[in-house]
Parts: sequence; structure tokens; C-alpha cells
Amino acid sequence: MKIKLTSIYVDDQEKALGFYTDVLGFNKKADFTNGPFRWLTVVSPDDPDGTELQLALNDNPAATTYQQAIFKQGQPALMLFTDDIKGDHERITANGGSFAMAPTEVTGSTIAQLNDTCGNLIQITQLARW
Repeated sequence: MKIKLTSIYVDDQEKALGFYTDVLGFNKKADFTNGPFRWLTVVSPDDPDGTELQLALNDNPAATTYQQAIFKQGQPALMLFTDDIKGDHERITANGGSFAMAPTEVTGSTIAQLNDTCGNLIQITQLARW
């Protein structure tokens, strides 16, 4: 058994697609509609057949409440991992990303946090090499 798909709620799918592709560097994997429903996913360019991230519209009250509550608490909705957090910080900033927390060393890792402009905080983590 393995994880093939996970979702994040966004308040604007088109804006989210731009952020996750143009700013973070992911690739669009699936994009189709069925009536008012849009299925939209992105993947890492390093693993195009790997885990997909669905950019799910927060178009119901439960999704909106959940998304707004964790954002207000400062809790990341998504954690991404990298081997070069400083390089990714520079690249993402150059692509227009806005960091709420620059790369910061904490116990066992270095973390950074940015706003995806669609209602979420994203944490980027580089594990410490012991």
C-alpha cells in the first residue's frame, strides 16, 4: 500500500495552479472538469509518476472553516521536503513567493514557511544530516 494522492483546499484553483507550478516548480498532472467540479493535480518534476497533490476547491462550509482555522493558528496545511532549503528559498523568492519564515534551524531540521496565496501556509523542511 502507498499514498498516491493527497489534497489541499484552495480558495481559487487557477491561482493555486499558478503558484504551485510557476512559484514552487511543480508540474500539472491532471486537469479536467465535470460540470462545476474541477479535478486538478500537480506533481514534483523529480517524480512525475509519484504522489499527486490535488488542488481542491474549498467550496463547502466545512472545507472553508477548516482551511481558515489552521491558517489562523499558523499551522501548515502541507509539508514539503527538500535537500536544499536555502537554494529553494532563493528560487521561490525570485519566482514571487512570500515567506512568513525564512529558513530557520530547529531541532533535527531547517524549516521555512510560506503563504501559497490561496489560503494556506506551506512548510518546507530539510532534515539535518547527522
